[in-house]
Amino acid sequence: MARVLSKLGIASRTEAAEWIRAGRVSVAGRVVRDPERPTAASGEEIRIDGGRLATARRVYRAFHKPSGVLTTRADPRGRPTVYDRLPGDGTWVFPVGRLDGPTTGLLLFTNDSAFSEIVTAGGVPKTYEARVKGRMTDEAMEALRRGVSLDDGPTAPAEVEILSRTGSYTTLRLTIREGKNRQVRRMCRAVGHEVVKLVRVAIGPVGLGDLPEGAARELSPAEVQRILSSARRRGQKSGSARGRSKAREERWT
Repeated sequence: MARVLSKLGIASRTEAAEWIRAGRVSVAGRVVRDPERPTAASGEEIRIDGGRLATARRVYRAFHKPSGVLTTRADPRGRPTVYDRLPGDGTWVFPVGRLDGPTTGLLLFTNDSAFSEIVTAGGVPKTYEARVKGRMTDEAMEALRRGVSLDDGPTAPAEVEILSRTGSYTTLRLTIREGKNRQVRRMCRAVGHEVVKLVRVAIGPVGLGDLPEGAARELSPAEVQRILSSARRRGQKSGSARGRSKAREERWT
C-alpha cells in the first residue's frame, strides 16, 4: 500500500506508511493500518482522510544546488538540506540522484519514480566541470577516457575535455553515464588529481544554463522527452527500463 501511494506521486514511501499506520487510509470503506498490504490502485477504492485518491500531477523540476547543502530530506546534525532551499508550491518531490555537499549545480526533482529510475539507471549522461589541483597530463586524460579502477569496481569510459590548464590547476569538462558515489572526485583522484571545485552543468541534453544558485524552474515537456530519449539512445538499460522510457516519451508526443 505504501509503495502504491509513493508510485502515484502522493508522498514518499515513508510518509505514506506513517499515514497508513495513523489510520488515515481506507480501502473499500475499511481503514487499513498495514503499509505492506497488497493492493491494486486501479481495482480498489482508496481514500485518504475520506477523500478519493487521485494521481498527483507529475512534476519535473531543475534546481541549482548550492555548496554546503545536503541532498537529503533531513539531517540529524541540523545541517542545511536541499529541502530547506528548494522553491516550490508544496508538491511532494524527491531528488533524482544526489550531489555531495560541496558539489554545486544541476539537480532534478520529481514525483515520478519511473522517470527517476530511468535517469539514475538508464545511462543518461551527466556532465560536470571540475577544477583539480596540478597540471593534468594527456596520459591522465586518456586514463579517464578508458575508465579507471575504483575500490567498488572499474568505471566506464568518460568523455573528457580540457578547458584550461596551468602549472597549478586544470579545469576540465567530464561526462559520465554511471552513478557511483562521489564518482568524479574519485576518478580524478585515481589519476593523481584532487578536485577543488565541482559543478554539474548538464543532465542529458538539459543544461544548468543561467539558473541562479538556489533557484528552481519547471522542466518543459520537451525537456523531459529529450532526457528520456538520451537514455534510450545509449541502449544501456534493461528491456523493462526501455519500455518505461518509451511509455514516458509517448505521454509527451
